Parts: sequence; structure tokens; C-alpha cells
Amino acid sequence: MASDLSSLLNSSRALNSHLSRPDLPSVNLSLDQIEAQSRRLVSRQPGASSDADRANYLLAQAHVDAPALANSIAHLNTSTTFSPLQPLQDTDVAGYLRHAHEQNLISTIEEGRRETQEHFYRLLEERSHKDWEAKKRRVFEELGGRATSDSKALAEMKKSFHGKAALAASTGPSLTLQMQSKMMAYDRAISELNGARLRGTSCPIIHLLMQAAASLNSEPSSQQMLQNFHVLAKITGEPPALPPVEHAGAHILNAPLFERKYARVYLGDSDSREAAALRTQIAKGSREALEDQFWDIIERTIQSRPMEARLGGDPSVANKIRAFLLMRYYKNGQWEDRIELVAGQPLWAKLYYLVRTGHAQEALDEALKSQQAIEHREDSFMSHFRSWVESPERRLPKPHRDHLQTVYNAHMLHSASADPFKLALYKLMGKLEPSRRTVPQVTMTTEDWLWFQLAMVDEEEEGGLRGLTEVLLSYGERHFDGAKKGVWPGVLLMCGQFERSVAALWEHPETEIEAVHLAIALAYHGLLRVPSRAETSDISPLTLSPLSPPALSLPMLIWRYVRQFVKLDAKEALQYVYCVCLSADQGDGVGRENVETAWELVRRIIVLAHSGPAWEELVGGFRPDGTRFSGVIEQGATLLHLQNTAQYNEQILIRAAHDSEENDRIPEAIKLYNLAGNYGTVISCLAQALGNTLAQPAGETEKGKIIERTAIEILRHYERTNRAVGKDRDAAVRLLRIREALNAKSSGRFDVVLEIMESTDLIPLDGDVAKITRKAEEFKDLHDALQRNLQVYLPLTMEALAAVHQSIKNSATAETTRQMTLTVLRKKSRSLMVFGGILKYRMSPDVYSYLARLDVEIAL
Repeated sequence: MASDLSSLLNSSRALNSHLSRPDLPSVNLSLDQIEAQSRRLVSRQPGASSDADRANYLLAQAHVDAPALANSIAHLNTSTTFSPLQPLQDTDVAGYLRHAHEQNLISTIEEGRRETQEHFYRLLEERSHKDWEAKKRRVFEELGGRATSDSKALAEMKKSFHGKAALAASTGPSLTLQMQSKMMAYDRAISELNGARLRGTSCPIIHLLMQAAASLNSEPSSQQMLQNFHVLAKITGEPPALPPVEHAGAHILNAPLFERKYARVYLGDSDSREAAALRTQIAKGSREALEDQFWDIIERTIQSRPMEARLGGDPSVANKIRAFLLMRYYKNGQWEDRIELVAGQPLWAKLYYLVRTGHAQEALDEALKSQQAIEHREDSFMSHFRSWVESPERRLPKPHRDHLQTVYNAHMLHSASADPFKLALYKLMGKLEPSRRTVPQVTMTTEDWLWFQLAMVDEEEEGGLRGLTEVLLSYGERHFDGAKKGVWPGVLLMCGQFERSVAALWEHPETEIEAVHLAIALAYHGLLRVPSRAETSDISPLTLSPLSPPALSLPMLIWRYVRQFVKLDAKEALQYVYCVCLSADQGDGVGRENVETAWELVRRIIVLAHSGPAWEELVGGFRPDGTRFSGVIEQGATLLHLQNTAQYNEQILIRAAHDSEENDRIPEAIKLYNLAGNYGTVISCLAQALGNTLAQPAGETEKGKIIERTAIEILRHYERTNRAVGKDRDAAVRLLRIREALNAKSSGRFDVVLEIMESTDLIPLDGDVAKITRKAEEFKDLHDALQRNLQVYLPLTMEALAAVHQSIKNSATAETTRQMTLTVLRKKSRSLMVFGGILKYRMSPDVYSYLARLDVEIAL
């Protein structure tokens, strides 16, 4: 046996003798030892083999030698990866240059790939951070972290609006004292806006918001927002408001309406001629706003340093520019390098700054004064400059531009000493090299750079404003908000990205209030696109899609804003909700969705607002004489696109009443149904509410007393006007009588309790068995509230009988009279017990046992 095993071992070794694998050690173990070692290994690593073992096994089946490949990779030398395949001779200059060129290409590709990857992960991190912050803020608010309402109100809101996540989600400015002051400064403008809309007149809403921002000088964001509103006013062409605010729109009563003026074009085909004209207007308005801003800086600079400015007695625009140039570029008795003097003055800089501040005609006048000196240096400049200034579009014919390009390339492009302001003027006139977006020493600030880009925009070339927008979006917020915070929303606004601008403001807590009001101003002028309900996110108000332009959910933005103070000032919250309907004319059903959303928000305000005189002022009510008065909502029904009273009742009052019922705000629901003229529902709701207050201990609380007072008032009015006659009204009257009996019991007047209960005719007490049986059979036809309260008023009646029985029994009246009265009481007690016995299945055993015990006491 041993020889057979030895020969077998030798034969097995001979099988792979032709393979040289020094890395594999030989195994000199017996079969028992191999089995023992195998079992020991298996015990150390229970279960299936490792992934590596399975991988090697599968690779081996495919004839892949994994250990050999691993060994090759481990000994791979990458130092010569990018070396030439063949050695280069020292004199092979062409080969060296070719190799260097290839290496540069490879390095560039690798660097671009690395930068793209880093940029991608950075953007991914920023987006994730923003999404996380938004979700965190939403969770904190839902948990009461930032909300001002108490937990009960929050629970009511969740119950009422469950499932409407897109609008119920909310983050908004916390109500600090500083925020409240800012809100109050802006809300007056919104009230003025809605007042003008109701009158059918125009409202200078942007200028009203500018006044509000100007009144908040202590706010860090006020100056930047003031500039943003100024930009929008220039874009829309809105004339300024006249102080005081109450009469701000008086001078434009007969002017064309501003409301939705640009909506048709802005929401229409972006490739149409009208859309291109609108983009041209946006660029022009933004440029003019930057010009006004820079002119204001120049004037303030001159006023702050009059000695250096040496303005003298000439307050002309050209002289102020001269003084500003003197302060900025004249140091130590000489002008800065590259400032070219023409006729003894820095003419190119002067002309540029006149154009930069919006005084192109003054620049032409100044150039004409030095025409001879200019033509001596640049012979064609004056004719081109005159044509450019006098052109409404600031655009020269192509031959003129080609000539300017030739001059620019020949004398300025590569000149180290060319005046930068002359270069800038040539670039502006000929719109030269639009892809080279900076001019050294000219576009020094963000505002200067933006103005230059907007001045170079041409809708017929380089994609126009949309092309510039793509460039700015590629730069991103980080590029512009480095030196000065809050610039990015203004940049987006100036390039017509209105929805993105509002969203950028909303992302920062200190500018959330401004974001809401900027959105309202944009919607009023028709420059805001709202997404459909299906496209609206429940986290961010901004909707971005590769197939459509950006859109901003105005309803979501407004609700997130007003819900912070809706319980404190419901009327003011309503003013903002009116603005949701500004987008009612948007196509594809979006406008109709906005109107319906506005109705829903109005109903939310009704439910969340505190009951009282202010609540009735909101929804309306009834005077003591029974006449009805309308509330603020009904007075502004046209702003909500409610066509008539029937639609107002159906969409607002009745549905708000239903929501109030679901939130257990029964008195408010009853009043709303009553205001809507739904008298049958009022009585039904009253009966249910009275039944609930009887069955629950809460009926003795303030809420139960409010329901009782409301029921008495309404039933008295209905009886006088003969409304809602029927089963429900009878049930409500009986339930009120039972409540009176309970109140009489509390005061110890059991004889009154017995009298009241007999008057309700709910319990037969005359001893007639046939009548008792008939009453028991008719019980199932009673109102549900009366059926549910059987075990309330049966014990109440029996307690009254027992108390009166005890009182008569202990009284000093004549024996005959006393015995007759006690007999009547025993008869009534037995009648009640027979009636209760028939309806025993409707009561708990404890109640029936209690009745039986009292009946025994009466029978003794």
C-alpha cells in the first residue's frame, strides 16, 4: 500500500514538472496531515470561502492566471509610461518638440479631468449642503424650533392640511424684533398694491419697496436690495412713486396698467422677436441702473473730498468727471501710467467715464470740443463715436465695425502703452472680442465688469443676453460673492434670471423677506414664471428643468412667509395671499392652479386665525339686528378671481367651515356655514356639537359654553325667520333644553330639571305602557345626537325624580297631598324604568344598574 502511494506521489509530481513555479512551495505532508490542516483552516473561517478565493476559482476556470497577473502588476514600472518608445537623439529637435507637444496635450487633458472632477464634487457637496440645510430648517419648524405658533396650532395645521406637502412644507424668517420691523416696513407697500388692483389702477410697487428698503438703513442688506429694486425699476420702466405713500400712485391713475405688462412675452416663445426685444430691454435697464449707481458714487466721492476734487463753480457733468479723474488717477503731480493726454487732459478716460455714467451725449459734446486733437491721433474715431452715440440700439453697421476691428488690431491690441480707456471705447463701439470680457484698469470692480458685459451684449451675436447668462452661471455665486456679500442675486437679476435671483435671496435668512417682495414685484409686472403643481418641489421654491426655463413657486414662497404671523395678523397675511393670483393668466393650466391654491391658502388663514372680532372682520358676520356684513376676504374677492357670491360661498366659506370642523373648531364652522347661507348644515352641525358637549365633560368648559351661546343665538334667529325647519332644528332645541336641565342640576334646582325634561317629550312618564312602547320604537328615528346621549338624560331625569321624591318625603305638607305626590313620582320612575328596560341595549350596564337603584329608593 505504501509503495503504491509513493508511486502515485511521484507520478503526480511528474505531471507539472515542466512548469517552473518557484513561488509555490512543495507540500510534504501525509493525507491525514493535509486533512487535519484543512479542517483547522475551515474552523478558523466558518462559512463560504472569501471573495478573493471565489474570484480566483472563477478566473482559473476561464484560464486566467490571477496570481501571475498580480505579480506582474506589483512589479510594474510606470516611470517610463510617457517616455518615447524609441530614444530621442540629442539633435532630434523635431522629435523632441513632437514629444513635448504630446506631453502637453496629455497633461492638459489630465489637468482638465482633475479640475472637472474636483468641480463636480465641490458642486455636489454644496448642493447636498443646501438641500440638507433646507430639510433641517423644515424639520426644525415642524418640531417648533422656529415656528411661533404653539403646539396645538401646529397640530391643527398638520391635521387640516395633511397630504399637501408642497405647500405645507415651510421655512421662513423667524419673528425676531428686527424681522418684525422689516416686515412692517414692507407690508404697507403690499397693502397699497392690492388697493390699486381693486381700484383698477397702476401701482408703482417697485418704488414703494425701494422706499421700504431705504427706511431700513441699519440693515446690512438694505443697500444691496435698494440697488436690486432700482435695477428692476429700470428694466420695467416703472415711474417713481410720489411721497407720501398714500398718494404714490395718484399721478399715474390714467396711465396704462403695469399689472402683467410683460407676461405674454416673458412666458411665451423665447425665440420670438418680442422676446429678443425684451432681453434687449432687460440689458439696457440693468446697464442704466449701474450707470446711475456709479454716478451716485462719483458725486458722493466729490462731496466727501472737495479740496482734492477742486470742482470750482462749474457743476456740469463733464467737470464732475474731470474732478473724479483727478482724484483717482492723478498722484504726486503726474497721471498714472498709460493714461494718454489729449489736448492736455485725460480725454479717453473722460469720455469713457461719461459713457459709463450714462452721459453719452455729454461725452459726444466733450469729444467735439477736442475733435481736431482726436482726429490727429485717431482719424476715424469721431465719425464712429457720433454714429454710435446717436444710434438708439448703440450698434454700428458692420462696415464701421470691421474698420474699428482693423484699427484696434493694428494699433491697440498688442500695444503695451495703449490707453486702456481708449481700448474700452473701441471695444464698446465695435463690440470687439466679446469673449475677452475684461479690460485692465477699466473693469476693476464687479459693477464695472457687469456694466461692460451688458454694454457689449447684442441679441444678434454671441447668443445675446442668454449667452452672457450662460457665462455668468458657469462662474457661479462663489465668483461674485467673494469681496462683497449679496452680489449674486443682483447679477442674476441684471441678466434676466429673475426666478434664480429670488431663490438666491431666499437661501440666506437675512434676505428672505426681500426675496418674497421681489417675487411679488416681478409677478406684478409679469416677469415671473411659476411651475405647475406637479413640478413644484416640497423643499425648494425654485424648479429647474433641462427642458424648460427656471420657474419659482410664488404660492409656496408666500405661504412660507405669512404663516409666521398668520395667527397674529391674519388680515396682513391675506394681503400677501392676494398676490398669489397675479399669475392667474399663465398658460397650460398653471394660472388656474395658482388661483385654486390662493383659495386654499385663504381657507388656511381662516382656520388658523384666532376667533374673535378680528376673525369676524376677516370673514364677515351678523349684526344684532340680524343683518349681514361682509368681511375683508369678501371685499377682496375680485383679487381672488371669485366671480360671484355663490362661488365665494362654495370655495371659501363652506370649504373653510369643513376644514374648521376637521380641526374641532365647531363654533367657527357653524358661523361660516351660517354666513354661506347653508342653514341646514348649520343646524346639523349645531346638533352634533351640542350632542358632543353633553356626552363629554368638556361640555362644561369655555368651548362648550361658546357652542351653547352660538346655538341659542342662531336658533333664536332661525325661529324668527322660519329657517331650517325640521328634524335637525328640533334636535338642537331639545339638546339645548337638556343643557339647561344640566345647568339647573348644577345649581340644585331638581324640580326645574324635572320640568324641563318633561317638556322635551323624550321620555314617557305617564305610565301608559302602550305609549312607552311606541316611544321606544320611535327612538331609532330620533337625531343621532339625541340617541347618543340617552345615558345622559335618562339618569338626569331619574336623579331629578329621586331628589324631588326625597324632598317631598321630608316636607311638612299634608299627608294626603304628600302621598299623592309621591305616588305620581313612583309612577314616573316606573315608566322611566320600563322605557329604559326596552332600550337597555343602548346603555352600559352600570347606567341601568344606577337607574334601578334610584328606582328602588323612590319605591320605598
